[in-house]
Amino acid sequence: MSLTTGIVGLPNVGKSTLFNAITQAGAESANYPFCTIDPNVGIVSVPDERQEKLAQMYNPKKVIPTTFEFTDIAGLVKGASKGEGLGNQFLATIRSVDAISHVVRCFDDKDITHVSGKVDPIDDIETINLELILADLESVNKRIDRVQKLAKQKDKDAVIEFSALTKLKDAFENEKPARHVELSDDEKAAVKSLNFLTSKPVLYVANVSEDDLASPDVNDYVKQVQAFAEKDKAEVVVISARIESEIAELDGEEKQNFLEELGIKKSGLDQLIEKSYKLLGLATYFTAGEQEVRAWTFHQGTKAPQAAGIIHTDFERGFIRAEVVSYEDLMEAGSLQAAKEKGKLRLEGKEYIVQDGDVIHFRFNV
Repeated sequence: MSLTTGIVGLPNVGKSTLFNAITQAGAESANYPFCTIDPNVGIVSVPDERQEKLAQMYNPKKVIPTTFEFTDIAGLVKGASKGEGLGNQFLATIRSVDAISHVVRCFDDKDITHVSGKVDPIDDIETINLELILADLESVNKRIDRVQKLAKQKDKDAVIEFSALTKLKDAFENEKPARHVELSDDEKAAVKSLNFLTSKPVLYVANVSEDDLASPDVNDYVKQVQAFAEKDKAEVVVISARIESEIAELDGEEKQNFLEELGIKKSGLDQLIEKSYKLLGLATYFTAGEQEVRAWTFHQGTKAPQAAGIIHTDFERGFIRAEVVSYEDLMEAGSLQAAKEKGKLRLEGKEYIVQDGDVIHFRFNV
């Protein structure tokens, strides 16, 4: 399952520095706008303590974590919806991602140029949001007249789509995103193909200085972002992109010691990945044995055959049953055999909804 979140924001807010820290992929980072002309795509392993514990239990030949994809998208500026600052190219890239991580500058530094000449996180957020809304409004305007004509002819599908487009057009003209517009299931289906930029879930990433990382609540910029996010029904992750770059170069105990010195429990990147998972409604199940312990990403609400299909289509096509034990029950029992003896290993059929942390062995026949 390939899901991606796009890292967006104005130029010089720390997007590429953050991306480098996430993937260590070496995206160019420089103190001038548009240093990232082509979108950079990187894949990062999802940290999961449960997988580490399973590996200790099974001692497998391989441990394969699940992964998550991040796309570093070059900085947007005012007028992007009209093509300013290579805006059309960047907006098209945003359209291809599943969610948006909106990086906002929450630090002062006279040596790093701000594209608008001053640090104002709310103005930065509203600049990006407005450009996305204007791009969506253009999409509505291109379609609504043709759909209206069909709706007047009593075409059932057109009537539903026109209703949705009318609500969206009104919202966009009042600078409201598509994700805040109440649509029926039929209306959502009718406009799904338009793939509105502002329908994508958003996570705000407040990029602070190294000095503010341990106590972000004293940062007035962060407070402003948190207040805005609350109104937008979104969450905020506070990071220091510069510090994350240093953390990314450390392993295991070194990393943990460094975090303790900074006075934080988890790196900003780990928090960003966790909240991106939550934002997209994702969860993890595991397969475990002597050969490998592997984590698999799935959408919450997925039934067992479809979860099996993530491994291979044959698993879904020939699905017989799933042998399931929860991670917690397995850890408490101490081994799979002990879990069986305690009655914690269950046989589940096609209607079983897979749960986060399930350890599963699929039975299938093709």
